[in-house]
Amino acid sequence: MKQDFFQFQAPTTPFAPALEVSHARGNYIYDVHGNEYLDCVAGVSALPLGHCHPAVTTAIKKQVDLYMHVMVYGEYAQEPAVELCKKIAQHMPEPLQMTYLVNSGTEAMEAAIKLARRVTGRSELISMQKAYHGNTMGSLSLMDYEERKAPFRPLLPQVKHIKFNCMSQLNLITSLTAAVIIESIQGGAGFIIPHASWLKALKTKCEQTGALLIIDEIQPGMGRTGSMFYFTQHDIIPDMVITGKGLAGGLPIGALTASVEHLNMFKEAPMLGHITTFGGNPVIASAALATMTELEKGDLIKDVRIKELRFRESLKNKNIKEIRGTGLMLAAILSDDQYTAAIVDECRNRGVIFFLLLFEKKAVRITPPLTITQDEITKSCAILNEVINEFYD
Repeated sequence: MKQDFFQFQAPTTPFAPALEVSHARGNYIYDVHGNEYLDCVAGVSALPLGHCHPAVTTAIKKQVDLYMHVMVYGEYAQEPAVELCKKIAQHMPEPLQMTYLVNSGTEAMEAAIKLARRVTGRSELISMQKAYHGNTMGSLSLMDYEERKAPFRPLLPQVKHIKFNCMSQLNLITSLTAAVIIESIQGGAGFIIPHASWLKALKTKCEQTGALLIIDEIQPGMGRTGSMFYFTQHDIIPDMVITGKGLAGGLPIGALTASVEHLNMFKEAPMLGHITTFGGNPVIASAALATMTELEKGDLIKDVRIKELRFRESLKNKNIKEIRGTGLMLAAILSDDQYTAAIVDECRNRGVIFFLLLFEKKAVRITPPLTITQDEITKSCAILNEVINEFYD
């Protein structure tokens, strides 16, 4: 399988490990050789309930026997999609009560860019330095990493980048700005937490200038930070919220949530202002509805803070300079970046999966399923500490 993987499947990097997956259950992935790996990445934050959670797989199987794809998005009323949109609305503040379901986070961001321009009649967009919102052409335009953008230019014009948590640069938001787009926690930049005062000032500036505030919850959402969505821990209400990754418990999904007034603009002038064939797919919507319902039950989200503390206590290591992030969206920051990839590889060789971040090369990504146990946290941290010390001491 590994040989065919490299021969027939398009690559994204020159150094994929090509772990040959046999099956996955709970917090573990198993390879074809019978090896077990504790998953502390969760498909890059896409599996809040771990692998093949019974509530999710049961919902998928039940829906498959009823119907799968029947019509493009927005034409037929399909119960899983309708109920999912209602469920999302229950976790959003007014007036964010309508959701457009799509196939990925980056597609939801594309829709948000279009809607912001439609609502405001403006074209300028402001995003953050070291932002990551996806890799389609509009989402890529929001990134300031020229090395990644240059080969694909020309991209969207009239995009400015300001520094996350920088008060003075909020003055770059003007009456020409259609939208300001932020990650509620900067992911690729190294799990950077927003300052509460900055968020409040940002929202005020958007209100003063008529710019819309779009918050990307693709990674922090679905309970990972101790609440269903991280922005709700702050005293702000954005104009749009983007979700994805963990929303469907392992199936591809994205969602744009906004007001009824704003999302109704997609239906006329022009009609079909945004359209998707498989958005709101009933099988995926069933998985998402089951995921959200399961997260609402029990103590999984409440226990995120307790598990965060166990990680922090277990990773007190002279070679780890900082633990960034919050909840179960954490990054261990090393002294430098010379060994980061090798450390991740060696941890995998010893049965624990960690990963890297896009821009912060000194970071080891720690984003396990919310179902990880205290004993599994202790085990994963012991191996990470051991490997780090072998490289640095």
